[in-house]
Amino acid sequence: MHFNPDPGNGKPIGLLDICYIDKAMKKNLILCLAFVLLGSAQVSLGQDLKKGNAAWLAGDYETALRELKPLAEMGNSAAQMLLGYMYASGDGVTQDDEEAFKWSQLAAEQGDSIAQYHLGWKYSEGLGVVQNYEEAVKWYRLAAEQGVSAAQHNLGKMYSEGIGVTQDYEEAIKLYRLAAEQGVSEAQNNLGVMYGQGNGVIKDYVYAHMWANIAAAKGYENARTNRDRVAERMTPSQIAEAQRLARECIAKDYKGCGIR
Repeated sequence: MHFNPDPGNGKPIGLLDICYIDKAMKKNLILCLAFVLLGSAQVSLGQDLKKGNAAWLAGDYETALRELKPLAEMGNSAAQMLLGYMYASGDGVTQDDEEAFKWSQLAAEQGDSIAQYHLGWKYSEGLGVVQNYEEAVKWYRLAAEQGVSAAQHNLGKMYSEGIGVTQDYEEAIKLYRLAAEQGVSEAQNNLGVMYGQGNGVIKDYVYAHMWANIAAAKGYENARTNRDRVAERMTPSQIAEAQRLARECIAKDYKGCGIR
């Protein structure tokens, strides 16, 4: 199962909106996680960790490895997570999915929410470990409960498609909404799809158009197609109402939108 990356567009959105892992997006992944680490009140960065992280961002992988590996071996979860990404991306080391999995797992087991998200992704894709959707659900759920928007979205997708869990549209809606309120455009688009099809919610073309339009405004290409398709089934007054609601939703930073 593959989750497409969402590059975002314009207005700053949730930090993890660009964190869906994709082989073509490794640098975005690295930058994203570094920013999360530096901005998280839950991670106390020691001087060596700061130095290693700064070196990593600067592309000085030799220094990064020298600073981070001893910390990771001593059990520092942030260093373990960063070291896992270096192995995943082949930055200063030979690319090694199994080694990347090992370090990510150590960090995830200490409760690191970002590592939990990426461990879920590794299980869902079978990177460095045998593919296991049930394990993917487990780790996505742990990360989602800590507010990781990408985990909320991916777990919502698994519930929507019945992968690793019993299909549950209502649970998918709940998770998509959590991610959408953090600015994840793919989750916003998927909410629009759910409203357009009446999956887990009462079918509502106005809300379907609203969510697709919000995602489209941020550059999510699939959302433009979805918006235009649903518009063909709407009256001009319904389209105008959907556009008004989209503007209001953006002004509210996506909170409390699409609820009657």
